[in-house]
Amino acid sequence: MIKILNYNEVDNAEIFARFEPTSSVEDIVADIIANVRENGDKALFEYTARFDKAQLNTLQVTAEEIEEAVAAVEPEFIEILRKAAANIRKFHEAQKRQSFIINDTDGVVMGQKIIPVDRAGLYVPGGTAAYPSTVLMDAIPAKIAGVREVVMVTPPSADGKVNPAILAAASVAGVDRIFKVGGAQAIAALAYGTESIPKVDKIVGPGNAFVAEAKKQVFGQVSIDMIAGPSEILIVADGKTNPRYAAADLLSQAEHDKLASAVLVTDSPALAQAVSDELERQIPLLDRAAIARASIDNNGKIIVADNLDVVIDIANEIAPEHLELCVDNPFDYLDKIRHAGSIFMGRNCPEALGDYFAGPNHTLPTSGTAKFSSPLSVDDFVKKTQYTYFTADALKKVAYDVAKFAEKEGLTGHAKSAVVRLEEE
Repeated sequence: MIKILNYNEVDNAEIFARFEPTSSVEDIVADIIANVRENGDKALFEYTARFDKAQLNTLQVTAEEIEEAVAAVEPEFIEILRKAAANIRKFHEAQKRQSFIINDTDGVVMGQKIIPVDRAGLYVPGGTAAYPSTVLMDAIPAKIAGVREVVMVTPPSADGKVNPAILAAASVAGVDRIFKVGGAQAIAALAYGTESIPKVDKIVGPGNAFVAEAKKQVFGQVSIDMIAGPSEILIVADGKTNPRYAAADLLSQAEHDKLASAVLVTDSPALAQAVSDELERQIPLLDRAAIARASIDNNGKIIVADNLDVVIDIANEIAPEHLELCVDNPFDYLDKIRHAGSIFMGRNCPEALGDYFAGPNHTLPTSGTAKFSSPLSVDDFVKKTQYTYFTADALKKVAYDVAKFAEKEGLTGHAKSAVVRLEEE
């Protein structure tokens, strides 16, 4: 049963406690990365046989396999994928940045260029946790950014095939190449390259603890989006909130993972009890009831505070991945929410809308990192290069200022380079 905590009556450490992993996978992942770096495709085939029970002759998904997968998926779902993709494109098109140039000083031109990375790698979970939504959310922003090649890795099932819905989503999103490999070994392959899989510049996408640790270890060799932890939802709710809706929304995240976190913060003790009762009624009805039960019992909580201002302060301190604002006039409170990955406004906006269809990205900062991190976006697939141009006359006006600055830092070579052209004159 979910815990109900009265704010200011229990220690803040219990209010703000998060799941902390106890087992370390660092050494295992380091060995996998080293093996892939040394042995390339051979290591990938061996790991795929060991972990996925699949005996492969080739790693790359063929065009024929993609065509077969699209044909195997019901047309209704293909149409839903296309609708979702259109919404995601519309939202992310608005994120595109423009290069700029400043030339308002005689003889001086400065600017910044926005340049997409050459190649992006997308990690998409497979097997029992197959998420075609992740394909759309990761590939579409990369394509909008102008990435030349989008490479996807995803683990195969034991028969050596990739989930057809994942391949259908990749077709809709415009993924360029797809490889049948998962786990830490897939991250290593993207980071360093193998005979079959090209080295990428950026790796994005969710995964288990081994995938997250691998991304952490290869960061610096390549860029990554974030180190994602277990999924989270926090619902800010007043006493008018329907407890059935709130319980269902909490369970939409609890069913992800036994380690997922589902939190309700409210100013209504009556709602707190009603939601607790609803959770007990709804959990047994879920296909993934055992997972949801473990999540709710171990990591779920309902926090009762005196008023909505305190409720929002608590939400900001937790800085959740997903935040539902279930109150009247939610836009009145929007500016008060400072730390959240994605905000769902009002009583008719379940978090599942964001997972699949609405348009904003569902790859979000977790574990409180929303205090300093952002959702996946077009920005993740571009870099900025700046440039400067001075004429001889323009340099003459500032050279001695530059030299003086350099001398203050004890860098006489810098100072000399600023004035040497003037000395020649």
